[in-house]
Amino acid sequence: MRARQVFMESLLAHGVEHIFGNPGTTESPLIGSLPDYPQLSYQVALHEGIAVGAASYYAQASGRTGVANLHVAPGLGNALGMLYGAHKANSPLLVTAGQQDSRMRLREPLLGHDLVAMAAPVTKWSVQVERGEEMDLVLRRAFKVAHDPPAGPVFLSLPIDVMEQQTEQPASAAGELHRAPPADPAGIARAAELLLAAERPAIVVGDDVARARGHGELVALAEAVGAAVWFEGLRQHASFPSHHANARAALPFEAAGIRKALDGADLVLLAGGPFFEEVWFAPGSPFPDGAAVLQIEETPQRLAFNHPLAVGLVGALPATLAALTAAVGKGASADDLAAAERRNGELAALKEAEAAAHRARLEKAWDRQPMAMVRAMAELAGAMPADCIVVEESITANLDLARSFAFNAPGDYFSGRGGGIGQGLAGALGVKAACPERPVLAISGDGSAMYSIQALWTAAHHDLAIVFVILANREYRVLKHNLDTYRQRFDALSNQDYPHMDLAAPALGFVEMAAGMGVGGERIEAAEQIGPALGQAFASGKPYLLEVAIEGKR
Repeated sequence: MRARQVFMESLLAHGVEHIFGNPGTTESPLIGSLPDYPQLSYQVALHEGIAVGAASYYAQASGRTGVANLHVAPGLGNALGMLYGAHKANSPLLVTAGQQDSRMRLREPLLGHDLVAMAAPVTKWSVQVERGEEMDLVLRRAFKVAHDPPAGPVFLSLPIDVMEQQTEQPASAAGELHRAPPADPAGIARAAELLLAAERPAIVVGDDVARARGHGELVALAEAVGAAVWFEGLRQHASFPSHHANARAALPFEAAGIRKALDGADLVLLAGGPFFEEVWFAPGSPFPDGAAVLQIEETPQRLAFNHPLAVGLVGALPATLAALTAAVGKGASADDLAAAERRNGELAALKEAEAAAHRARLEKAWDRQPMAMVRAMAELAGAMPADCIVVEESITANLDLARSFAFNAPGDYFSGRGGGIGQGLAGALGVKAACPERPVLAISGDGSAMYSIQALWTAAHHDLAIVFVILANREYRVLKHNLDTYRQRFDALSNQDYPHMDLAAPALGFVEMAAGMGVGGERIEAAEQIGPALGQAFASGKPYLLEVAIEGKR
């Protein structure tokens, strides 16, 4: 058989159902093989970044390997921003790019470049298949490496002539791999001892808890010790129910802010994440003085990587969290149980006070024009259909979204990692492909949407019933906030406005852009129109766009 057949059959052997791609000439072996493999659906994107973004979110939503097919050096270059986001999100991806005929390697052919070197900084493994006989081994290793914790993208360069070489080595699967060992019992016992001794424990939860489906075990542990649960500043998943009494908020993006948020905690448990992604420098530790720090991960690579620990545990997250909860329960005295119950009560009261403050803020902003972000989020949350998935890139509306929507379990919410914008619209394609039976609502800022607006065409082309909501404030609002912060931090105060951060001259017409790509839409300026419009959009069973005019920076 030919190496291209081994490639296609390796995808099937590893459970691949979708390829997200933007093909070119060097992808002819793959594209030409597709009719022989009807089990594989090729999702066409108009830009390589869209393909990688969709594949990344597909991997997060399905738990399977996302596959993206790109085109030589310019195509890979177009996709590097999204590939960086997938790398930061630990998405298990197989990204391929066709390479020019290897016999022309020294002739500097059109579109040729060192693809392996281009992809290496943002992947776990980057390699070119040099001979047809290597195809099976390279694919098998690629799938394994992509899923080894912490998961992440791998890249394969596929020369067009190598894809056509004959080989007697058929495709094979990596097999059933059980990667995360049981956590050390002595470590569990010591961690439980420290948790029971803590007077104000706190937990910071990362995305790996959601990916491992350890959210139920985390809830049990938080309740058993009466711990506040905080989220990473940027998160891709709902690893803990957002409206649970113990749930707090996303942490800031600098050490001093994190330390202030965790103020009073005498123990901090980190579970399933890199901890922390900072934007601004601040001296000192992110933890309160004297706080013991525990960490649970599925790989030793992350333990004590950034912070010294009292105890670090490596093990499957659900099993380790459950074992820790059991050890706490076994060692708890009556006073310990009473203290945990008291802390849970205090957290519930704090949660209700914050909810009341949010309701008061909403009431105060109810009739504001242009529409307040908090009102827009309340209207969207109130009209969202049951079992709906939210794919979110709302940026400065994120805090209002978090207070308005209830995300109860992994799979209810997806967002981007790494800070690069444009992930939301592209990601919604992958989420819908992974969860075709569930409604999908994509919420994006207008600046972010313009980075991946071509995703609308893919939604129409493949009949993906996604409702896209574009929050149009006609500015890069987050950059205005960040410029304010920069000026204050570096004593660069200025009377100048915000140069090059407005999107109003000319105004972007998202309804018109959507129509040009086969997606219906409407512009909404009155908040009371949101609910009916959202209901009609979902009822259509087609991709649809709502452009919602909201206030800018006040």
